[in-house]
Amino acid sequence: MTDSAFVFENLGFGYRPGQWVLRGYGGRVKRGEVFSILGPNGRGKTTLLKLLLGALDPREGTIRRKGETAFVPQLFKCSFSYTVLDMVLMGRAGRIRWFSTPGLKDEESALAALERMGIAHLAARPFDELSGGQRQLVIFARALATKADTLVLDEPVAALDMKNQGAILRWISQLSREDGLTVIFTTHNPQHAHMVSDTSMLMLGESDFICGPADDVMSEEALHALYGVRMKRFRVECEGLDMETFSPVYSWLGRFRNGG
Repeated sequence: MTDSAFVFENLGFGYRPGQWVLRGYGGRVKRGEVFSILGPNGRGKTTLLKLLLGALDPREGTIRRKGETAFVPQLFKCSFSYTVLDMVLMGRAGRIRWFSTPGLKDEESALAALERMGIAHLAARPFDELSGGQRQLVIFARALATKADTLVLDEPVAALDMKNQGAILRWISQLSREDGLTVIFTTHNPQHAHMVSDTSMLMLGESDFICGPADDVMSEEALHALYGVRMKRFRVECEGLDMETFSPVYSWLGRFRNGG
């Protein structure tokens, strides 16, 4: 465990007796790496996150954790008109004594987290007036304010436009490479996972998964098995950089356009 944030072995869980969401799953998340989890809707990605976070107890197997963990949910709206600073201060709740209020140290930590995410100028703004991308950065800052070692993100770019998706993915990479944080996130998009992940897990079935280096795991064949859609992996050149990316291939669309 010395270089691992999480180690899970023979992990099994079901919400009803005899019905398994996942069974026999195992993997290791190294400290400071980006670990992505991919799978179709209903396959159990969020359930696996809840198991890793300790929000659910496994029916089988073991999970070993090292360090503190903070959760970043999907994009959401707040029911009350909190300021951005107040939202980030909520991340300090676990470090504030009962019946106490946030002190100077807590406010300094919150402001430092906003500064790290490049949004300190939004501190006094109402959270519910921000754009989707800005709100997601605020939730990242709240997680940073906890001083946790690991960030667990549930589909962090869901409902964001392409520009904001890129901004969030860039921050995921920077928080790992520059801040040494461990980042675990779920996604439907193999392109996003391949861009920023060190290790990826493909949840193919109840007891069927692939886990390993992202570049090896995300083959065209494995992604086709995962999503039931043909995927094409190809190289592109952009701004002098040679990169790989993915695209789904809907053969029926080609036949439709050609009158087939």
